[in-house]
Amino acid sequence: MPIYNAPVKDMQFVLHDLLKIAETDIPGYDELDRETTQAILEEAGKLSEQVLAPLNKVGDEQGCSLENGVVRTPEGFDDAYEQMRAGGWMGLDADPEYGGQGMPYLMNCATGEMFVSSNMAFNMYQGLTHGAYSAIHAHASDELKAVYLPKMIDGEWSGTMNLTEPHCGTDLGLIRTKAEPQDDGSYAITGSKIWISAGEHDLSKNIIHLVLAKVPGGPEGVKGISLFIVPKFMVNEDGSLGDRNAVSCGGLESKMGIHGNATCVMNYDGAKGFLVGELHKGMRAMFTMMNEARLGVGLQGYAQGVVAYQNALAFAQERLQGRAVTGVAAPDKPADPIIVHPDVRRNLLHQKSFIEGARAFAFWGAMMIDRAHRNEDAAAEGLISLLTPVIKGFLTDKGFETTVLAQQTLGGSGFTTEWGLEQFVRDARITMIYEGTNGIQSLDLVGRKLGADGGKHVMAFFELVKTFIAETKGEDEAFDRDFREPLKAASKDLQAAGMFFMQQGMKNPNAALSGSYDFLHLFGHVCLGLMWAQMARAARKSLEAGASDEAFYRTKIATGRYYMARQLPATGMHLKRIESGAEPVMELDAANF
Repeated sequence: MPIYNAPVKDMQFVLHDLLKIAETDIPGYDELDRETTQAILEEAGKLSEQVLAPLNKVGDEQGCSLENGVVRTPEGFDDAYEQMRAGGWMGLDADPEYGGQGMPYLMNCATGEMFVSSNMAFNMYQGLTHGAYSAIHAHASDELKAVYLPKMIDGEWSGTMNLTEPHCGTDLGLIRTKAEPQDDGSYAITGSKIWISAGEHDLSKNIIHLVLAKVPGGPEGVKGISLFIVPKFMVNEDGSLGDRNAVSCGGLESKMGIHGNATCVMNYDGAKGFLVGELHKGMRAMFTMMNEARLGVGLQGYAQGVVAYQNALAFAQERLQGRAVTGVAAPDKPADPIIVHPDVRRNLLHQKSFIEGARAFAFWGAMMIDRAHRNEDAAAEGLISLLTPVIKGFLTDKGFETTVLAQQTLGGSGFTTEWGLEQFVRDARITMIYEGTNGIQSLDLVGRKLGADGGKHVMAFFELVKTFIAETKGEDEAFDRDFREPLKAASKDLQAAGMFFMQQGMKNPNAALSGSYDFLHLFGHVCLGLMWAQMARAARKSLEAGASDEAFYRTKIATGRYYMARQLPATGMHLKRIESGAEPVMELDAANF
């Protein structure tokens, strides 16, 4: 049975040593002292370790089943769902006006990492609900919010997002689902949606679908899309549930992973729906869900890497194979643990340095979301908008790679179901695909985000890195050599790539788009390099202040040193690829592939 240990100590380091959350000017952060966050994280950790993790393999093996239009979730999921509800975890950062606890989104992100690592498929039921809550809260009328939000926050009702149709995914302008206006102000929704996570299940009493559809006579393409609330059961005036709406699950997808989550075909046959926000402005409302979901998927990517690494490390410390080349390490045993071998250590450090850097990056991103919303900070909004495709694309690509490396650590055992690593690999794979494939994320980054508002957000990022490099100059000789100088070089690679796009993009757009995927990864490495430089500095200062846990902080610095020396130099490779232009990519005629 795979293990999972909630990384509370490392989370506390990121929250307080790195981000110094209790000292910021973001409303609500002053209440997040070490004792408070410790208590929250420990409770979430217990739930993850004791309730969710044991169900991960159960969910994978049993999957979901469709019986007479009802989806049955795996054994134990219903009890776990009720424990999540009872603990108030579903409304941790939701609006207190509707029954939420009103905590910062950052804490939802931190606890969410634990829930994903311990049981990704299960957590998707509440994760989709949180996204639906956010869209309704931001765009729906007060009347709709009063009806739906309290029970969604409580978990009595759950939520979904319905975008994709059989003939279109990314190009939502092609959707065919129709919304016919009715005399009572509602709309009759007709159409089919596919790949709808948690579209039908037996965990909640009602499912609130957010559906993209077009009202006849509206503008063509995405400008004619509107967003609608379509409940599984109609809601009576007193809040009780009424008749079943004309929405049904037409089938379950057979998938590579996340078997414990129901991925549904949803059919709408004149179902009653209610407009969210303005007519023909559905994409704006849906992007509230999608942006939050994309950061959440980035979190899923590295969170699967976290649990995979933990199991790989445990195996490497116990598995006996061969002897250390420098001499016997375990003379009382017939062989040494494989962790003595340099290549195994390289493998493990690759995993460890990524997941710890990724955690810092994701938490920083969540903090920017809080700053944007709670401080109404346009600069923070612009920066997190720029970085969202990087968080989603880079952290899921590298998160999947981390699960594969962890599987490789186990050798043949990693390929068997007994040890659980192959499930982490399968579950992590979807993160690179849904909420916009990572290729689409790179196109969004280069095609839209770089030039947004005249490029001021990417320039703000460069300035942020430049300021850090300038402020830390000469602080410490080892820091200069191992962190500051590598970050400076990587940042120059990123700026050179951006300059190439500016020079080539207008006259040959393919030159920019051919390098967009490499640019996303280049950007991601610089972001993690910045995180590691900041973490190493924070760890050094704690050591200088006489921190009691000296080993923890020295380990943090050594792990960061590995990233800067062995992973960050990839920026040079990505720059070379970008500067090769469009010709290597576009030279072949389509018929010659």
